[in-house]
Amino acid sequence: MAEGDDASAAILKALKYNPRGMTVTDISKKTGNHRNSTGRQLEILRAEGKVEVRQIGSARVYSLAQRVPLSAFLCFTKNFILIVDQDLSVVQANDQYISLSGFTKQELIGRNLREGELPIVSTPEALGVIESTGKQQVITELRSGTGSDERYYKMELIPTTFEDGDPGLTILFEDITERKRHLKNMEFLARTAMELVDLPPEADIYTYIADRLVELIPHNPRYYVESFDEVKGHFFARALVNQEFRDGVKRLLGHDLVGMTFPVMEFFYTAPFFESPLTLKNMREMRFRPFFDDEEISFYEHCVGQIPMDVCTAILQKFNIGKIYLTGLVWQEQLFGVVGICHDPDEELVNRQAIESFLRQASIAIARRLTEERLSRSEDRFRELVSNGVLPATLVVRDGRISLVNPKFTETFGYTKDDIPTPEEWFKKAFPDPEYRRKAVSALNQDLHGAGDLSAGTFAVRCRNGDEKGVAFMPVILSDGTQVVTCEVKY
Repeated sequence: MAEGDDASAAILKALKYNPRGMTVTDISKKTGNHRNSTGRQLEILRAEGKVEVRQIGSARVYSLAQRVPLSAFLCFTKNFILIVDQDLSVVQANDQYISLSGFTKQELIGRNLREGELPIVSTPEALGVIESTGKQQVITELRSGTGSDERYYKMELIPTTFEDGDPGLTILFEDITERKRHLKNMEFLARTAMELVDLPPEADIYTYIADRLVELIPHNPRYYVESFDEVKGHFFARALVNQEFRDGVKRLLGHDLVGMTFPVMEFFYTAPFFESPLTLKNMREMRFRPFFDDEEISFYEHCVGQIPMDVCTAILQKFNIGKIYLTGLVWQEQLFGVVGICHDPDEELVNRQAIESFLRQASIAIARRLTEERLSRSEDRFRELVSNGVLPATLVVRDGRISLVNPKFTETFGYTKDDIPTPEEWFKKAFPDPEYRRKAVSALNQDLHGAGDLSAGTFAVRCRNGDEKGVAFMPVILSDGTQVVTCEVKY
């Protein structure tokens, strides 16, 4: 028990056995304490509601309070509570705020908010609100601290009147940091989900990942982003954040780490590690010597031997890297890269859930982009096949446009894609007679849907120069609705 608590207990015990009350002099004699210190302690107990005072002549007589003291209520909340007088000197505080302040109760009582030593309330922002508070209750939000120590509070100011009629103020703080962080992270994930969908094909998605992570790791960010080449089986360093970190590693290594390759498949996919995309999917915490003794994989091994061992040690020591939070960019058992977040030995990763969610979003976006690229390459190869075909052919896309007329078609009939932008325009030119055109179009549509046998028939097609050629049409409709119409000239 602290010295002040001993004095309080002795005073309360003395008053208990003297229910009619005692003066400061009587109490100081009874407890064996100095009269001035006894007087200060009595004022604290009165502010807490544990003792009452009444004036008898020129003497102030103290007795035990016959009501439930305010301090009995202050301990039943997880919020921080301060009670100050009109000069903003602390009259009372609950245990939660006392613990936060770092002072003892005796050191805290009587301290003025303007002295600038009290957490939360002594900031210019908080003092500005407190000093401008009138007779109305005020509720506002405050931010305290920076970096990983940044906290958010809801501050409620309640005008208070003491027993003697003097005005004061009760200040309540609710820690809303997790709530604010959750809302901020949800907004971040909603925004990045849309940005990843709209990201231009030419944009570097790995650089985008690095840039956005700064928002989730604002305090001393040190991390890297690597892509994975599945064919060659190696990682490729795409980004190293921040610039000071990148420049420092460059000086130690002798060249830029960004652009280096790491043959991970040859290293981690074999004994004794036996890693795979699935084992890299979830975030893991890797610890390194000399900061931790439970190191499983050394930083040198983590770099698959591509960075000299002495340089690895120098990097860890210079940048105080005790651990790395490693997450694979994985979707449906396919690995696209990794992200490593470096931290101090005693530093914990904040926003972990939001980081994992964002990296999963990014993994899906990379998978979608690669699928689109493969489809695009497949479509390009298909168009190239049609373009180089020995028979005249056209491609008609789902919206009814002719998207391709191959060179053989132009050579045979004289028409270019600009001449016949749609099948309707082509048929008007190919079959000038309306009745004959209806017959040809009907037969072509039946054959497209498997109800006819147009390939066995021949139609007279008018060429651009006015000549006519006997043509058998061989139409095919693909799964995406694209129509490939090949022509065989019979005469």
